[in-house]
Amino acid sequence: MAETAIDEQKQLSHRIAKIFDESRSSYATHNRKLKELSNLRSSSPQHFFFSLCRALSPIFTFQRRTASAERVIRFVSVFASAKSSAGDDVFLEDFLRFLLSGTTAAAKTARFRSCQIISEIIMRLPDDAEVSDDLWDEVIDSMMLRVGDKIPVIRTFAIRALSRFVNDSENSDILELFLQTLDSEQNALSAATVQDVRKTIILALPPSNATSVVIMGCTLDVSESVRKAAYFVLANKFPLQSLSIKLRALILQRGLSDRSPAVVKECLKLMKDEWLSRCCDGNCVKLLKYLDVETYESVGISIMTALLEAEMIAMDGSQRIKKFKESSCAEDGDNCNQDFQLLEPEAALYWRVVCQYLQTQAQEKGSDAAATMGTEAAVYAAEASDNNDLLEKLLPATVSEYVELVQAHINAGPNYRFVSRQLLLLGALLDFSDATIRRIAGTFVQDLLRRPIEYEMDSDGNKLVIGDGINLGGDRDWANAVAGLIKKVHAADGEFEEVVLGVVGELARPCRERTADFLEWMHCLAVIGLLLENMKSFRCLQGKSIEPCELMNSLLLPGAKHLNLDVQRVAVRCLGLYGLLERKPSEEVVNQLVLSFVKGPSPVSLLAGEGLIDLLMWQGPQEVDRVIGQDALLQVRDRRVDLTADLCRKNCDVNLGVLDLLFAGLGSGVLSKTMDSDENEYVKAALGEGFAKILLLSENYPSIPASLHSLILVKLINMYFSEENHELQRYTCITFLEILSKHLSEAFVPVLRATWPGINGNHGGSTTMISNMRKRAVQASRFMLQMMQSRLYQKEADDNSDGVSEDHEGTVESSDDFETGEEGLAIRIATEVASFHMKKTAAEKSYISALCKIIVLLHFRVSEQGAIKLMRVLLNRIVESVSHDKEVSKELTNLAGNLKSLDRSPDEELPQDQANTILERLGLDYKVNEHHSREVPPTPAPRSTRPNRSRRRAKCEESSSSDEDGSDSLTSAVPTSAVGLSSTRSQRASKTAALTKMTASRAAKIAFDEIEEEDEEDGSDLMSEEESDDSDSLAQ
Repeated sequence: MAETAIDEQKQLSHRIAKIFDESRSSYATHNRKLKELSNLRSSSPQHFFFSLCRALSPIFTFQRRTASAERVIRFVSVFASAKSSAGDDVFLEDFLRFLLSGTTAAAKTARFRSCQIISEIIMRLPDDAEVSDDLWDEVIDSMMLRVGDKIPVIRTFAIRALSRFVNDSENSDILELFLQTLDSEQNALSAATVQDVRKTIILALPPSNATSVVIMGCTLDVSESVRKAAYFVLANKFPLQSLSIKLRALILQRGLSDRSPAVVKECLKLMKDEWLSRCCDGNCVKLLKYLDVETYESVGISIMTALLEAEMIAMDGSQRIKKFKESSCAEDGDNCNQDFQLLEPEAALYWRVVCQYLQTQAQEKGSDAAATMGTEAAVYAAEASDNNDLLEKLLPATVSEYVELVQAHINAGPNYRFVSRQLLLLGALLDFSDATIRRIAGTFVQDLLRRPIEYEMDSDGNKLVIGDGINLGGDRDWANAVAGLIKKVHAADGEFEEVVLGVVGELARPCRERTADFLEWMHCLAVIGLLLENMKSFRCLQGKSIEPCELMNSLLLPGAKHLNLDVQRVAVRCLGLYGLLERKPSEEVVNQLVLSFVKGPSPVSLLAGEGLIDLLMWQGPQEVDRVIGQDALLQVRDRRVDLTADLCRKNCDVNLGVLDLLFAGLGSGVLSKTMDSDENEYVKAALGEGFAKILLLSENYPSIPASLHSLILVKLINMYFSEENHELQRYTCITFLEILSKHLSEAFVPVLRATWPGINGNHGGSTTMISNMRKRAVQASRFMLQMMQSRLYQKEADDNSDGVSEDHEGTVESSDDFETGEEGLAIRIATEVASFHMKKTAAEKSYISALCKIIVLLHFRVSEQGAIKLMRVLLNRIVESVSHDKEVSKELTNLAGNLKSLDRSPDEELPQDQANTILERLGLDYKVNEHHSREVPPTPAPRSTRPNRSRRRAKCEESSSSDEDGSDSLTSAVPTSAVGLSSTRSQRASKTAALTKMTASRAAKIAFDEIEEEDEEDGSDLMSEEESDDSDSLAQ
């Protein structure tokens, strides 16, 4: 009887395996094969489960994710999730327990296939499936354990299996696990499988306030698929009303400006299909109301531009600007114009962008018509004419009507300042060629210039200026809109300057007579700043009512010495603009800016520093210093300087150039004497931005010593990674990365020395503070190394594309970029480590260990034979210095072996004169003598990690499989592991594995005993040759 039962099981397994083999050819056969498999289960229910597990066992050893294997997985999952004819779910529970035992197998392929099938079953299982709660708890616990698996694809399917339980309030620990895993996956490698883990988590997160923040962070992910999935989730799980205004604007700002067209398309789909069509009924103005365009104007413009380009806005010319109005005027009768109702901010922005778009399209079509001939030119000309006709219908009929419309909104008060500015920008689309029209518009723009500064009274009766207090109208955008309209109305040469100077003459009269209050001073200086900012040179003022010298002596310099702080700010800004227009900088301007920078309060010092930076970049450091008699010092000053309180008391009468003065301002010095830490941060941020630009364009300033470049870069990098200077990161992020590629090798060691606690006089503090300082220093070093290596890789790629070979046989000469390459950095670090004595403090030990960890990451080019030989000599001294760190010593020994293999003549020593020449080129004061040996002292032999031969593996090798006949169609294609990659399993892991095997079910023993540990030592990541689209299945 036993033999008969075994034969029946074998026959049944063979029939099931045949069905599996036929189901892998096409999805079209699955329905028919499912019926056949159901009939087999009904005919022999006692032996069916064990036979199916045996027939399915080859899939647990098949690693590649081919299309045929995926079809078998789907077929089995559909069969297991379907209800049986008996109406019970006994088979499903037994099958899930069988798969759960596979999730703890040592073989990664078995774990992968088990998690994959479990996830497919859970996603396809109907809601009314009768499964015991204990089994679900086992499934959840097992999948939560697999989320921490070392194989990314296993983590992916485990997360997918848990996604159906994450919405349950009882399983809050699953959501916490997802968030923790997502945070850890952000720091993982950007391989495709790791990206799928983050993408699966994003698609599985439920909608909530906490998850919305996490999903928004993923819109900046490095992976395109993850960013696309984030926008997909935001569109389908988060209604527009559930998001804050800030999040709405941030979503569209990032999505519409993404570098990937696929992500931009997904964001447009979110905006058009979900937000515009469903939530706003296709009304663009209503959509803009959800975004607060007064705060996020640029986002509103991007939205309107995208919708216009997608032809989502229909314009027929039936509505003019005046017809889009609010329901009523302001309640104040004095501010309400009877002829015009006031526009809403969203409507004003809408019409401004629409009109500008129509004008741009008309100009482009007109240019295309002029560049072509025949029928094509006629089509372009007709399109341009249609756009112009539609633009005329939308704009006000006359200029007088336009002026009255703008004036009504200006008189309505500061609440309509945004609408008024949008209407001013529309003025650039009008035609002012007629003299009468120009006279009307000219009177209007002069009234705009004469309009006094708005203010409010505090409780003590003091006047508080509304706005920034620098630009006309208290807003830079308002000043630019006014200047643009004036230039449009007075387009003739010199007419703009003449009109503005006429208003300046009226406003300057009380200032010259010293009868003006600080508001009148600020108004006059704001108009002067508008004039200076929109002028090309002082030649435009020749023969005008006010000469440039009179402007400086009677208004700007007295304003910079005014008692009121706000007046000083406006005057110092105007002095900076004045210096840029001069052919040669004047002594009065430079001295006043220097004095304001050193002695002025933080707002004045900030503007003075920006003005001096602009002067240095425009006129050149040597020309600026020549004006104040310091031109001879810049050529020899290559040391660090610092501002002190004594310098402030001496009224800047010291031998100090402007560039050195600004560099001193990057330190604490005198700037902290008159301002708090936050104000000091803003001044340093502005100076850091300026010095970053100077370094970026250092070829244009040969008068700046090369030694000063590294000092500046050291200071900037230290500030960049300092916790106290967050603003600097925003100011210099754009230009900072470009600067690093020039002087990194020279500045690397000084940066690390200046930031490491206990080195170079740096004070540490508590243990936590020292740990944080070390982490920031290591972060800065890794960042600089990454920038150097990326620049080197790019250069090598360019050299290879040009067919240039770096192989120079028999020479030890260094290349032209040796000083800035990784070889130069390695020698600089090596000499820094070798300069320490044998007896070192704990801080010095940690410092040189961090340096040595950088050395082993550097790459040497075969062409740099001199650097290779010199580095072999220095490594002997380095290994002796880090003898306290066995791990680092081992890595340095391996580096010595690699360098020996790169050396074309390893037995020949580097002549001492050539070694000293290389060190002199690097600017290092280090002498190589005869006592330096090239042989690195041996490190203690490491304990052998060769694994013992397991009894189980020996048994598997002696025995032969009896089921190979049924697995021909799904044979494993995993390559044999390389020797030396295996490692012994820990004692605790061995005990766990033993207990797992002892408690496994009988069905698990039948299948997994044949495949246990078959591919444990394989280093691949289970990547397929034919990648299946997981995103589509997850979305479904």
